Amino acid sequence: MPGRNFLFVPGPTNVPERVLRAMDRAMEDHRSSAFPDLATGLFRDLKQVFQTTSGQPFIFPATGTGGWEAALVNTLSPGDRLLAPRYGQFSHLWIDLAQRHGMRVDIIDVDWGEGAPADRIEAILSQDRQHEIKGVLIVHNETATGVTSDLGAVRKAIDAAQHPALLYVDGVSSIGSIDFRMDEWKVDLAVTGSQKGLMLPAGLGIVCASPKALAAREQAKCPRVFFDFGDMIKANATGYFPYTPSIPMLYGLRESLGIILEESLEAIFARHHRLAEGVRAAVRAWGLKLCAKAPKWYSNTVSAIMVPEGKNAGTVIDVAFRRYNLALGAGLARLGGKLFRIGHLGDLNELMLLGAIAGAEMAMRDVGIQVTPGSGVAAAAEYYRSTAAPLAERPAAPPASDAVPAPSGRASPRTAVRA
Repeated sequence: MPGRNFLFVPGPTNVPERVLRAMDRAMEDHRSSAFPDLATGLFRDLKQVFQTTSGQPFIFPATGTGGWEAALVNTLSPGDRLLAPRYGQFSHLWIDLAQRHGMRVDIIDVDWGEGAPADRIEAILSQDRQHEIKGVLIVHNETATGVTSDLGAVRKAIDAAQHPALLYVDGVSSIGSIDFRMDEWKVDLAVTGSQKGLMLPAGLGIVCASPKALAAREQAKCPRVFFDFGDMIKANATGYFPYTPSIPMLYGLRESLGIILEESLEAIFARHHRLAEGVRAAVRAWGLKLCAKAPKWYSNTVSAIMVPEGKNAGTVIDVAFRRYNLALGAGLARLGGKLFRIGHLGDLNELMLLGAIAGAEMAMRDVGIQVTPGSGVAAAAEYYRSTAAPLAERPAAPPASDAVPAPSGRASPRTAVRA
């Protein structure tokens, strides 16, 4: 099919050309004396993305799931008790992983479409006077439902209960896209993956651990080898890894961190909010609803859009892909067939999202969902147009010139070739 695939699943996300070029390089010796310059810079700049000064980042050749496992096995023992709200497929899977490691999980079942219930967390922790609960698991952004939880409120709940439980956070689809404050919210283990806001292919599981979490490691009895923080701490201190890292991915991460810090986290968070608001305007114009049950839960990285009763969202996704070369996210587990998801995170802008909205609109009409032609595109476009930065605030385009730099730095004439 001519043209490019429109990738609008909530991960993997689009990889910028700069990152692709940075990854396209010859292999090198990961034990050379030059290698630590790359590794130490990555650890330093990752701390900025996590918004921490005291946390320690670890980079594993893995995925977010590997990050989940690393966070748990380095700080807990089999039989330890955890508290975890379950409000989507990814919170469910993290609970399952903990249980398969022999941990006891007190599950707070929440309607899918809502976020972490801070009040219920506080109530349960307040009753745990013996402090048997060792940790609280929170998925910051539940990708399956398009819901973002209030981590600040969860931290206040833990503090109000005067409970020492570690705070574990899955930030796979939030970190680098949605405001995440590791130090301010006293997050002890933060997990992310390379394929979302970091704008890389899947392949890196990244965990940042607080000093409190690193201290808990001394008592943890879960077996670990590949994911052992101890091995990483010893090797990383010298700028190396305990085993062969993915060198192209590390160079890609170096470039993606450069892109993030150039734009600034504040600007990135604002951009994602604005882009998400345009998608939400389109959903309202279509007369449809989001899975997120209230605006306070709306995610700025993915919108999960419910289709009308009696319609199958799977057919929308299939038609969008086969007919319009548009990849949309599917409904997961109990939401299968009930919704489709538009991912809007990472390297994207207004016109890219308008293309996704147009494709989704056409696919819905193709399968008999009655939406007014052009309604979603018009609503999103008007929102983007009305909220765009004034031209005076945008960087000016470079002036046109018929001269290109000569090797000496002086201008040299350029021959114009016309048809």
